[in-house]
Amino acid sequence: MSTPAPNFKHQDTQPWYKNYMVVIFVIGMPAAVVIACLWFVYYSYQIRDSVVRDDWYMDGKTLYQDVSRDKLTADLDLHGKMQFADNGERLFEGDNPEQSLQSGKLLDGTPLVYPEKLDLSISHATDVKKDRDVVLQHVEGNKYSAQVDMDPIKAKYYLQVSNDGKEDWRMQDVAKLPRSEVNFDPLPVFAES
Repeated sequence: MSTPAPNFKHQDTQPWYKNYMVVIFVIGMPAAVVIACLWFVYYSYQIRDSVVRDDWYMDGKTLYQDVSRDKLTADLDLHGKMQFADNGERLFEGDNPEQSLQSGKLLDGTPLVYPEKLDLSISHATDVKKDRDVVLQHVEGNKYSAQVDMDPIKAKYYLQVSNDGKEDWRMQDVAKLPRSEVNFDPLPVFAES
């Protein structure tokens, strides 16, 4: 008597698309990856960083910048000092050359007049949310004052005091703030000429 050969082929009773493995591996996992990718794109857009503004950026930016305002500061030999009080008050005191104070004229011959306001720009090196732009109001003589709330954490800032009037000059400095005072001097590149 002969025994029939065993049938090793497994016969599914349901079609392939009804198998739970197809739902999990072929449809479910790729769908989960697509959803996760979309969520990460949305999340990265929500927490994006501000533009980094550090030395390399400022140096590259100055290649195409008009330096006539800085040159005028050097030609007039203007200096200044900004004092930072704990209550948020910023006091800027300009320092004109002794010759200008005695003659009442700037070094280029124009009359020595103190503008009613100066613009103060305080830019954080990496976080645009900590930038401050304020107007320094004339107090008396060569003294100007403004209220500015600064972040108490010490960080690198770019400071600029400028006059946008007839004598269109600006003074710049880089400092770690907070601190008690910052001195503004003409750019050294103009002192050599």
